Amino acid sequence: MELLAFGKTGWGDELFYATLMTIAVSVTAMFIGFFFALTFTPLKLSKYKFLNLIGNFYTTVIRGVPELLVIYLFFFGGSGAIMYVASIFGYYEYIEINAFITGAVAIGIISGAYSTEVFRGAIQSIDKGQFEAAKVLGVNKFVQFYKIILPQMLRLAIPNLSNVWQITLKDTSLISVTGLVEIMRQSYIAAGSTRDPLFFYSFAAVLYLLLTYVSMKLINKLEARYSRGY
Repeated sequence: MELLAFGKTGWGDELFYATLMTIAVSVTAMFIGFFFALTFTPLKLSKYKFLNLIGNFYTTVIRGVPELLVIYLFFFGGSGAIMYVASIFGYYEYIEINAFITGAVAIGIISGAYSTEVFRGAIQSIDKGQFEAAKVLGVNKFVQFYKIILPQMLRLAIPNLSNVWQITLKDTSLISVTGLVEIMRQSYIAAGSTRDPLFFYSFAAVLYLLLTYVSMKLINKLEARYSRGY
């Protein structure tokens, strides 16, 4: 256990901070994913074909492309795109995007594609009478969504969102290619330094399992809260 000691003699503190980084990226990516899901879900449910096309293009492409490729596109293509825009305004210096931002946005977009499908299915599972009753009562669409549809959608979506969260949490291991020191990257560094890859990669697996277990317990409580009365 000396390898996991805190301080100069072990890698415990480095792995602890790497775990916090993994949690930070996962939570940030999940919120970004919710933003994309709330943006594209109405497009997929819209009665206009052009809006449907945009929503379907997003979910089909992102879910059909390997997650690592999406991260590469953002990591290597993001700086190029920003530098191109900057050159239009006369700035020609090299611009590098922060690895945390790159990873969180890339994984958030991936998470958003899956969350969009979850939200779409949840809304379509709500009894149509709810929409008709709101219309008859003269409730405007904004209030209808946030007071009637959203609470019921969350109740139906939370079980499937738990799967999206697990995907998001595990996808953070892919952003080690950007140089961001999270669990997988730190395990790689420690394994190379000590020449004991089996130990550190096994411990990384334990950390991911622990994070998954704790998060599932929290999600189950959240699901029970939103399912009161059913």
